[in-house]
Order: sequence, then C-alpha cells, then structure tokens
Amino acid sequence: MFKKQLHVISGALLLLLIALGSCKSKYEKLKASNDNAKKYSEAVKFYNKKEYSKALGLFEDLVTIYRGRAGAEDLYYYYAYTNYKLKDYTSARYHFKTFADTYPTSPRAEECRFIAAYCFYLDSPIYSLDQENTNKAIESLQLFINLYPKSDRVTEASKLIQNLRDKLERKAYENSKLYLTIGDYQAAVIAFNNTLRDYPDTKYAEELEYLTVKAQYKYAAVSNETRQEERFGLVISGADQFAEKYPESKYSKEVTSLKKDSEEGTITAKKVLAEAAQNYKLAEKLAKKDTTQSVQPPSIKDRDKQKIPY
Repeated sequence: MFKKQLHVISGALLLLLIALGSCKSKYEKLKASNDNAKKYSEAVKFYNKKEYSKALGLFEDLVTIYRGRAGAEDLYYYYAYTNYKLKDYTSARYHFKTFADTYPTSPRAEECRFIAAYCFYLDSPIYSLDQENTNKAIESLQLFINLYPKSDRVTEASKLIQNLRDKLERKAYENSKLYLTIGDYQAAVIAFNNTLRDYPDTKYAEELEYLTVKAQYKYAAVSNETRQEERFGLVISGADQFAEKYPESKYSKEVTSLKKDSEEGTITAKKVLAEAAQNYKLAEKLAKKDTTQSVQPPSIKDRDKQKIPY
C-alpha cells in the first residue's frame, strides 16, 4: 500500500517538474530563437502583465537588432520603462536620456527627459549621506525646465527641486550643529555663517543665529586672554543684532545672558592683561597659553556640488 502511494506521489512530482521545465524551456526557447517579431510581441505582453524581468530579457536581445529599424523607437521606450519598473534607476535614467537624445523630435522626448531627471531624484539618499545624486537631480530637473519652460511638468519639477534643496538645507543645518556638539567652536561659527549665507531664507535662521552667538561665546571663553576682548566683542555685537532681529525669540533670555557673561569676561580679560603688564611670570604664562585653532569647514554647497555628466 505504501509503495503504491509512493509511486503515485513520485509520478505527480515528476509531472510537476516536467510542467515547470516546459514553462521555463518555452521562455528560453523564445530567447534563443531568431523570430524577433515574436520576441517583440511577447516582450510587450510580459511588460503589460508586469512580468518585467522576463520582458527585460527579451528587450535586451532586441535593442541592438532593431537599432535604425522601424519599431526601434517604441522598443527603446519600453526598454527604458522596463528598467524603471524594476527600480534600476541608474540604468533607467541612462536609457531615458538616450531616448531623448536619439529621438529629440519624438512626442515622448519631453517625458523621457523628465523621467531621466526624476530617476536622479529617486536615487537621492537621506540628508545625512553623500548628496551627489541630490545635486545631479537638481541640475537635471533645472535643465528640463530650461528645455521645456512651457511643459505641464514644470510645476512638478519645481516642487521636486524644492524638496531636494530642503534636503541639502537640512544637511547643512545638521552638519553645522555637529561642530558645536564636538566642541570645535571656531569651526561651528564659520559653519553656521556658511549655512546662513547658502540658505538665506532657511527656516532654521533664528536658531542658527542664536547658535552662532553661543558658539562665538564658547570660542571666546576658551581663548587666550590676549584675544578675548575682540572675541567677546563679537558675541556682544551678535547678541545685539539678534535681539533687534528677533525681539520675541524663545532664545532671547539665553542670548542676553551670553552678552552679560561676555561683558564680564571682557572686564576680567582686561584685568588679567593689566596684571600681566606688571608681572613677567604671568605674561610669560599667557604667551605660552594655547588658544583654539580650527580649519575652516567648507560650505555645504561647495563641498557637495559636483558637475553633472548630463
């Protein structure tokens, strides 16, 4: 009885394997055939059924064969979109751009130029990572707007550019705060000013200007007394400008406190220097005292911006 059941199960498995093998061999037989017209029609069917991997295998066989022939434009359009559907945005953007360059008068050229730029947008990483593709996406989308200023897609392209700029702004904001966190106060001041220069309309402006005053104070506080009057002076002037610009700021109390501490620090520094003028050992000690040094951090725009090979 058991042997009979085993034979039945084995037979069923054999039939299943034969069926699976025949399905696979049918596709492979089609790929290996010279019937390009059938390959084309079957590739389109696979595409429409969302079997993109199978469609891609056939389209790849046909792209070179159909080059310069009737149907080549449609085939290449399908080919580009098949890569896009498979989320291979690097290949897709290359093929969409190639389509637009090869068929510039095609009614699909505008669409393909836009999707090529959009592929860069889709490949733009989170703000904390390298933003090369973000900058390339901005340039590609701007190129699209320049080429097709009357296109219905201009509004969407502009929104995408703003999203990308917001990401770069966030990166600059977070990176500049990092200098303050690690205690490199001079670099923090420079980075905050760079961010405010690069993004004058940033939503982080008030916080960044407050943090600039704070970083400048910390920089002055750890400086040699011979430089403190100058550096505390920058804190005081920065605090006055902040108070004038943001009279109702939630940071007002702390900025006022930093100004007061800077005024007191200036007085203390002057006393120390006056004493040092009369005390050789103290003067010698001050001369040997280290002050903070820092390499100027690059502007986020200057560092991340790359020339687009587009």
